[in-house]
Formats: sequence, C-alpha cells, structure tokens
Amino acid sequence: MAAAAFHNIVGTLPAHGSCNGSGSQNWVGNFSWRAISKGVSVEIGPSRRVRHCVSGCKLGVIRASTSQTPVFNPVSLPSNNSGNDSRKKSNETALILMRHGESLWNEKNLFTGCVDVPLTKKGVEEAIEAGNRISNIPVDMIYTSALIRAQMTAMLAMTQHRRKKVPVIMHNESEQAKAWSQIFSDETTRQTIPVIAAWQLNERMYGELQGLNKQETADRYGKEQVHEWRRSYDIPPPNGESLEMCAERAVAYFKEHIEPQLLSGKNVMIAAHGNSLRSIIMYLDKLTSQEVISLELSTGIPMLYIFKEGKFIRRGSPIAPSEAGVYAYTRSLALYRQKLDEMLH
Repeated sequence: MAAAAFHNIVGTLPAHGSCNGSGSQNWVGNFSWRAISKGVSVEIGPSRRVRHCVSGCKLGVIRASTSQTPVFNPVSLPSNNSGNDSRKKSNETALILMRHGESLWNEKNLFTGCVDVPLTKKGVEEAIEAGNRISNIPVDMIYTSALIRAQMTAMLAMTQHRRKKVPVIMHNESEQAKAWSQIFSDETTRQTIPVIAAWQLNERMYGELQGLNKQETADRYGKEQVHEWRRSYDIPPPNGESLEMCAERAVAYFKEHIEPQLLSGKNVMIAAHGNSLRSIIMYLDKLTSQEVISLELSTGIPMLYIFKEGKFIRRGSPIAPSEAGVYAYTRSLALYRQKLDEMLH
C-alpha cells in the first residue's frame, strides 16, 4: 500500500508554469546559464569544482501547489517515434548531463578515448557526490555510453537518489538477451529506471594517441601539434576522430533517441564523456565551432537543463540537496522535492 501510494504521488510532475529564460548571460565554472529577470535572488554555488561562482542571480518566484496528479508510469522501452504524437505530449522536463568521474587513465595522464577503463577511488567519490547533487531531481530514463566509466558513474550517482528507484540496464542485443532480462513484477518494474547504453555516446576515438602519456606526447610532437589534435574542431589525431566527427554521431543519436523521450514528458540523465557531451551541449546551446572548442567539462559535475516548449534552458550545476536554489528554477522541480520531503520524512 505504501509503495503504491508513493508511486501515485511522487513522480514526473506536470508543468504548472516555468521561469522565463530571458535575462543576462552568466557563467558558472565553464558553463553559461541565463538568470531570470524577475523574482528572488538565489546563490548558485559555491562548490569545490566551480571555478567562477555567481551569486545574487535572480530567479522566478516559486509557490507550492496542492496538485496530487499521479504521474509515474510503468517503465517501458523507449520509443524512437519523434513524430507529431510525441510532440503533442511535450511538457516541462529535466535533462541532466554528467561527465564520468575520474578514470584510472585520467589519473595517469593518458589519452583514453574509447579504451574501456574504470573509475579511480576519487572517480567513485565524484560520482557519488554528483548523485547527491541530483538526488531531488526526477529521473525517468538514463542513457550512458558503452564504456564502463560512464556506466559506473550513472549507477553510483543513482544510489544517492532519494526516490530509490533501481537503474536497470536494458539488454537489447538479441531476442534471448531481452527474454532473459525480463522483469515479471509490475510493481518492481515501476520502481526501476531503464538504462540505455549506446556507443554513439562514447568518448571520441583518439586514434594512435590512445594509451600515450599526454606530456610525453607533447614533448615528442610539440605542444602546438598536440593542442591542435585535442582542441581543434575538425582536425583529428592520427587515425582518430575530430570533435566534428564525434558530434555527428552523438548529436544524431540525441536527436533520434533522447529528444523524443523529453518531448514525451520523460526526465532524462545522460552519463557520458567530455567530447560527446561537448557535442551535445553545442547542439543544445547553439554554440559555434569556435565556441565549443573552449568548453571544458569537469569530471563528476552534473549540468541541468530544463526542456520546455521545444527549447533547452541551461540551469547550471545543481548544488548539494541541502541548498534550495536549484529547486526554484521551475515549479515542477520544487513540487517534486516537496513531495519527496513529505513522503520520506
């Protein structure tokens, strides 16, 4: 009974309004977000990984609602339908982007690319801290790359979520894999979050640099050459991918598979890599090829976007759950946290 009541009350809350995305352009760390022109002042930050704290940012005034609309739906495999039917269901949803925590090759200062290495102890701690930052934000679908460091980050982050749903990796590689991973309890299914792993979200392939020490490579080829391989938009390393090539696959996957989920009302988290996420951010924020090459993403720091009426509004990095600031971004997030508080205390 308690589980059923909780299922009916807490979930992806319908939008009853949203903050106006207009206003001045600000920067948190290396991420920009737009302050609201009216309302109360809320400090976003500080955190140990935010380089340039912004305070006094004006956000829309949020008031509580008595809505008790049941909104959690049983888990189902994502649909690729991006037609008019899914667009009609569009409402305000959350999109969380999260770069994986520090990997063993990050620690060793090696080019990693598509080599599949796990997290360090520090990376595990970063993933858990990232989970604390998003513990009051609804998550209905999770997408990760096919690489273990991104999958570990997603799983560890969700251990901290107050909703306590269990992330379950969907195995669609064969009919047998689908059949063997089937869940036969409707109630258990409702308490899970499908996790879709896709190679298109992998880090860009660094070609012949993979496994090489970054400093030694700079000493061998020269700093300017290595910088060009790492930071130019359309010049790949030897037998590897450029950022442009990485963007082609990552953005195409986002538009075909992930955006339809947002349009249908799902809240989505993506755990991936520096370059695949830079590519997606380039699409979301309409950055130029020159702007995106200067975008740096820290490991284990989630970024929040609000998807409303077909537009993506950057909201910066959610801070610790003891801080109220991020939940004033939209009424639906404020209500979601309020209902978690009511049910869990």
